[in-house]
Amino acid sequence: MEFFVWGRDRAGGYEIKVSLNEEHWAFMDGYGKQLIARGPTLTGHDDDAETTGSLHIVDLPDEDAVRAFAFEEPYYRAGAFESVDIYRFHNRSGRTMWDFSDAVADYHRYLVITTDTSAATPSPHFIVYGDLRTLDGQTQVGQAALLEAPTPEAAANLLPGTPEVHPWTFGGRR
Repeated sequence: MEFFVWGRDRAGGYEIKVSLNEEHWAFMDGYGKQLIARGPTLTGHDDDAETTGSLHIVDLPDEDAVRAFAFEEPYYRAGAFESVDIYRFHNRSGRTMWDFSDAVADYHRYLVITTDTSAATPSPHFIVYGDLRTLDGQTQVGQAALLEAPTPEAAANLLPGTPEVHPWTFGGRR
């Protein structure tokens, strides 16, 4: 089962996360083969950008496993997050972020989330795209896409409705 897990930083969360990067990466190393996508949401795309959250799309056996993944993670345990959103994820792109090969020079990467459930038009700019569902998988509650676009407005136009758009980048050891 695939899950979408997004910890949204609380005030002061960035500093906590910076101090725990190595512990976070070591924890994630244990899930390397199960990760579909990972990376921080950001305040922007410049060199001074700070994190606003931590996103992971991960393939795990069940709800207990995803709760352990989310709530045993070092950033969460240290209190870096204001909230953690967990959804079942139906990966419509059929790939991981590491399989994405259509990068466009000078485009930025974004996490785009909408509560609209009407189908998005397929785009080569989708890195990973899919449905957000309740944890039991029975009800679709929205969609999420990790994508590339020249501007936040262009990113928003790739999903239906009035989506929220967050600067994002590929995560992992640096």
